[in-house]
Amino acid sequence: MTERAPDGYLLDNRQPEAGERFEALAALFDGSTFRHVDRLGIAAGGRCWEVGAGGTSVIRGLAERVGPEGYVLATDIDTSWMTAATAPQVELLRHDIAADAPPPGAFDLVHARLVLVHVRDRERALRVMVDALRPGGWLLLEDADPALQPLACPDESGPKQQLANEIRRGFRRLLSERGADLSYGRRLPRLLRSAGLTDVQADAYFPLTSPAGTALERATVLQIREQLTAKGYATDAAIDTHLTNIATGELDVATAPMISAWGRKPDARAN
Repeated sequence: MTERAPDGYLLDNRQPEAGERFEALAALFDGSTFRHVDRLGIAAGGRCWEVGAGGTSVIRGLAERVGPEGYVLATDIDTSWMTAATAPQVELLRHDIAADAPPPGAFDLVHARLVLVHVRDRERALRVMVDALRPGGWLLLEDADPALQPLACPDESGPKQQLANEIRRGFRRLLSERGADLSYGRRLPRLLRSAGLTDVQADAYFPLTSPAGTALERATVLQIREQLTAKGYATDAAIDTHLTNIATGELDVATAPMISAWGRKPDARAN
């Protein structure tokens, strides 16, 4: 969730809204994430690497699946929000997937959610994750594709929805300026095949409206407020109005589609 570009990750974990965002992201996407994890057969005794973990929910879910005889390595450039997920089979490590040497060992699963879209050297990061897999191990990448569905309110039925979409456009501009690739998600299947993985598949999950989506929008807007106003992408008055509209609970706020793609590292012994 939080591996950053060299000029700084837009949604800094040091801000208090980061915890609210992690909770909302877990509510929105954990069901989809663990549907894929379970399909890939991650079970007791497995070894998993959670890249750019951010919060605790995926770490805990993986730790439950591998059990005390397994191992979960959780890494991020900022581990401060991860400490509540400590367990005997969990190791927390500060690590930048775009710059640091890969951790030792081979993994049955390497997973990253909402990470690579923000990383400038995505090619290197992908190589590091593929190299960390054991033969037959799975790489599961999940990334947003804001260019595929760019609106906060796809049903732009009135001024409140129009304002939400205007502020979302400002958010996308800020992301692009920080090096985010807003159409990265759709390329994941091709990139996994190009990296030498087999049995590649992908799908997408698109929350259209939910309390968690509303909470995520509020926390995100609060977190990027100063950047929006400094760049002239929104005024304080417009942001206040949007936050008031969010608080009514009547604004259907969508996320960008999250595309999940997975592939297996070939097992040379099978040839």
